[in-house]
Amino acid sequence: MATNVLLPALGFDMTSGAVARWLKREGDLVNAGEAIAEVDTEKATVEIQSFASGILQKILAQPGQNVPVGTVIAIIGAAGEVVNVPAMQTVAATSSATNPVEEKAREQKGDGWIKASPVARKIAQVENVNLAEIVGTGPGGRIVEKDVKEFLARRASPTPPSTALRSAQEGEPIALTRIRQAIARRMTESKTTIPHFYVTFEINMTEALRMREQLNALAKDDEKISVNDLIVAAVARTLTKWRMFNASLRGDKLELHAAINIGIAVAREDGLITPVLHDADKKSLKELARASRALAERTRANTLRVRPEDLTGGTFTISNLGMFGVEEFSAIINPPEAAILAVSAVIKKPIVVNDQVQIAQMLKATLSVDHRVADGAQAAQMMRDLKILLENPVNLLVG
Repeated sequence: MATNVLLPALGFDMTSGAVARWLKREGDLVNAGEAIAEVDTEKATVEIQSFASGILQKILAQPGQNVPVGTVIAIIGAAGEVVNVPAMQTVAATSSATNPVEEKAREQKGDGWIKASPVARKIAQVENVNLAEIVGTGPGGRIVEKDVKEFLARRASPTPPSTALRSAQEGEPIALTRIRQAIARRMTESKTTIPHFYVTFEINMTEALRMREQLNALAKDDEKISVNDLIVAAVARTLTKWRMFNASLRGDKLELHAAINIGIAVAREDGLITPVLHDADKKSLKELARASRALAERTRANTLRVRPEDLTGGTFTISNLGMFGVEEFSAIINPPEAAILAVSAVIKKPIVVNDQVQIAQMLKATLSVDHRVADGAQAAQMMRDLKILLENPVNLLVG
């Protein structure tokens, strides 16, 4: 019996997405759990997996088409099965092609596949390039070797933001990316509907950094621990006690989440996205290091494959600007979460211990809280426990 492939919601606020490319052709055998398409969302390019095995009978949404969540984008059936698709015809009819880039892409894709030379396809496969992002200059809009190499050169040396800003100052408008539009919408919603308050603590990271150095001296490359890994581990442990900060307000009720899924704000050229480390409280430091490194690599570039679960299910967010030398900042809550932690740089500075001046590695962290969910005293106690844990980091290795 035929199975409809629907465009899934890859985030609580996702309403639509654009098919970037199909990984299978009509007539191909598809196995359950196998990736069959890549979809551009406001956050990243995400693989869509099939929930059934069979033959890909019909592709309904062509690359470049933006369709609403829940739209049937393909049909999978048994070999030789005749499928009826009258209700699916609305996919092409309702998909806008007013964007000239999308219009050009459709001209190139004909039967749903991109026109490209074998050499161009080979280079794209090796370099993890999404051909849907390239406009071909060959006959009939075909993508040729030169097009892919020029795309790779631009990717390696992107136009600096200052150039775009100078153009804007000269009066030339710059279209917002889908990610930037999503950020603008959600942050405006957050600041205008959520009553924020902020609690800042200064944390002595001297012992934590010493322990990190000792652990990394013995660790494999993919298990080396970053400062952010230490913070994620400590936050996850602290949230097991302070569940109200791992929660979402639903009307007049507070939903306490069973899982502790930490969102890690990752900066990309086209905007900030927040991939999620699931069950962070149940992972060891080494496991967190492996998972966070892989997650960041998948989400920093659209050409790398992001899984749907990478972008969904977050219950608390950490925004770390320490690598940029930021000494202190406050972050905006990522709805529907109840809080977010802003982490600044570790800075060597003098402190007073037992009336003696010592040099220590100090870090400032600011907790932004939804005042409808918690009060200042509770936030202060939560941050105090986080501070104690990071200043006595051996506790992160036990329990």
